[in-house]
Amino acid sequence: MASVQTEHVLVVPTEKFHELGHFQGFCDETERYLEDLLQPNWMSFRPRPTMEEDPTFKQLIPYLIIQHEQDQETRLFCYVRGSGQGESRLHAKWSIGVGGHISQEDADMPSGDAYREGLKRELSEELVVDTDYTEECVGLINDDESEVGRVHLGVVHRLTVETAAVRAREDELEESGFRSLQELHDNIDRMETWSKICLETLYPLGDA
Repeated sequence: MASVQTEHVLVVPTEKFHELGHFQGFCDETERYLEDLLQPNWMSFRPRPTMEEDPTFKQLIPYLIIQHEQDQETRLFCYVRGSGQGESRLHAKWSIGVGGHISQEDADMPSGDAYREGLKRELSEELVVDTDYTEECVGLINDDESEVGRVHLGVVHRLTVETAAVRAREDELEESGFRSLQELHDNIDRMETWSKICLETLYPLGDA
């Protein structure tokens, strides 16, 4: 019987993250962190099962928020994480972000840019985006107060789509679709922590 290959994911030393400036929650100084963290001498690919239990490393996770302006109202793509998604600790949680781990296979692509290749792969695996869009990196998320957050560092990208022609490709992204900021805030207690942080920081109701 063939052995199951262990996924190796992109990580950076937590100590290096702390040297650059530890924070809890959201930080919009993306260039200051990523310019250093994405240097080859700090990046490595290590077995995912081990890294999920090792807080001395942070797994870099692109976290993409899909935004659409409709009738002068901002709406965000939202879904409920099904039980088949990889991170069991997030099952049944509402999420406004799609994304996932950067794997060794992303580094083997011709461009050699593992982070960008992983970002594009995760987007294409999880969503069908049949519309033009613009993308910007708007911040980072660190949450050392949760079991999941202690071993991950989120990099938040905002995709502003021209039309609402976006749908889930995976069945495990349940109840997916664009929702108003008011509806999202009304259900914020049902959200995963990263989505709560992004919603409160980037989309406060006073700006709706």
